[in-house]
Amino acid sequence: MDLDAVRADFPALERQVGGRGLVYLDSAATTLKPRPVIERLCRYYSSETAAVHRGVHTLADEAGAAYEAARTRVARFLGAPASELVFTHGTTASINLVASAAGETLLQEGGEILVTAMEHHSNLVPWQRLCERTGARLVVWPLELDGTLRLELMDQLITERTRLLALTHVSNVTGVVNPVADICAHARSRGVPVLVDGAQAVPHLRVDVRALGCDFYAFSGHKLYAAHGVGVLWARPEWLEAMPPWQTGGGMVSRVDLDAARWAKAPFKFEAGTPPVAAALSLATALDWLDDLGHAEVSAHEAAVLSFLEEGLGELEGIRIFAPGHPRVGALSFELVGAHPTDVGMILDKQGIAVRTGSHCAEPLVRHLGVPGTIRASLGLYNTVADVQALLHGLRRAAEMLC
Repeated sequence: MDLDAVRADFPALERQVGGRGLVYLDSAATTLKPRPVIERLCRYYSSETAAVHRGVHTLADEAGAAYEAARTRVARFLGAPASELVFTHGTTASINLVASAAGETLLQEGGEILVTAMEHHSNLVPWQRLCERTGARLVVWPLELDGTLRLELMDQLITERTRLLALTHVSNVTGVVNPVADICAHARSRGVPVLVDGAQAVPHLRVDVRALGCDFYAFSGHKLYAAHGVGVLWARPEWLEAMPPWQTGGGMVSRVDLDAARWAKAPFKFEAGTPPVAAALSLATALDWLDDLGHAEVSAHEAAVLSFLEEGLGELEGIRIFAPGHPRVGALSFELVGAHPTDVGMILDKQGIAVRTGSHCAEPLVRHLGVPGTIRASLGLYNTVADVQALLHGLRRAAEMLC
């Protein structure tokens, strides 16, 4: 992979912050956007803008065809047919769709939803609300001291009362990869459907939903080098058939009378209103661009930079890495002992280094780790060893100022 050419594709990396070149280590929050994605958005808005699925004029026909081609492209990325893929406005919307549409069918008083204590709020709060509505019970899969799953508890946690298991593929705090395929196999052998939050996995891992064995898989385009505003929900066809619509309105109906409506077939019955056309097109473009770079080359580069980062942090005095020694991708969290993470983040920003600090919308996990927040460095394929060296230098300076 020609890293210089890749970096040249990202206009944001030309920015100066604090009088220095930008070192962007916040890709787990959102990735920077490459020129092909930006150009695709510009082309749609400059010469292809139209509402899809509703017109017979040329622009509407072209936009509709491009949107459905994007659905096919994204579905292929997951190893699934287009008919099983719903476009939403993000991971959060995808999970809320399942919690609303499937949840009340699955649950009644006495049923249980199993979630892990490492979840992003987007894969925790919807299930809390569903339990409040239905009288079901929320069961939490506890963690080891280092913030990883206590896998030996799986058999006793998944019971005849469990109606759904929701878990993350990759922790957005520690970057640790959960053994999702093994967990799904065990859950499904007990008749329990599984929803996987793949927001942090898809930028770094090959995902085949059939091989994983899950029932639902959700992610966001903006963490995969595409525009904000598009999300994906893959679901098994039997769920798409059984679930009622989440939202209602235009576009998700086959017929409407004054006293009743008939739903369109899936996936369209879950796409009420105007869909995120431009963002969906940008996601398909991002996937094509990544394929051109080569998955093996990108993965090898990211793994090398992440290894260099973890090794370098381990050599710094006063740094504590969370969940050391576990397989991880894309990100890791740490603390500078004796310093508040926000103060460290602000000092790094003055040196042009962008990291994320705080609870990362995973407050239960961060509290479990016993800290007010963590410093998270997360990588994109544009990051280099030089970026890591800048971070390490910045942390030494922060230690001198704060500790």
